[in-house]
Amino acid sequence: MENQKCMEMFSKRNIKPTAIRILILRTMLEAGQAVSLLDLETRLDTVDKSTIFRTITLFLSHYLIHSIDDGTGSVKYAVCSNNCNCDVEDLHAHFYCEKCHRTFCFRSIPAPVVNLPEGFSLDSINYVLKGLCPECSMKKAQN
Repeated sequence: MENQKCMEMFSKRNIKPTAIRILILRTMLEAGQAVSLLDLETRLDTVDKSTIFRTITLFLSHYLIHSIDDGTGSVKYAVCSNNCNCDVEDLHAHFYCEKCHRTFCFRSIPAPVVNLPEGFSLDSINYVLKGLCPECSMKKAQN
């Protein structure tokens, strides 16, 4: 992941680029899946934990990333698409692999919106599918 792409993403979200912010965003993009705070701390072992947390908080507040509660007890984070504002209409399905414990974004599968009774207002949807990812499915079939 080149720094220029990170700079463009920061500019679009009105985030001031710093070396640490670029490093954290690049790490998240290179992971290719949703990552937890612990995943980032492990991958970026030379970066202070509180700096990672503050950066994640900043990214969330500017809709550069979104959080995912996949039921594991550890919130995961994934980089948003360019046109995402984390509105209900932008929310999509996620998949949690019960074997390798990875969480994936399915951006092409919108989260279903439920019509709520009068007086209720919807702020977010958490739609997580669970099973085996293709890699784990293939390993299971070979055994």
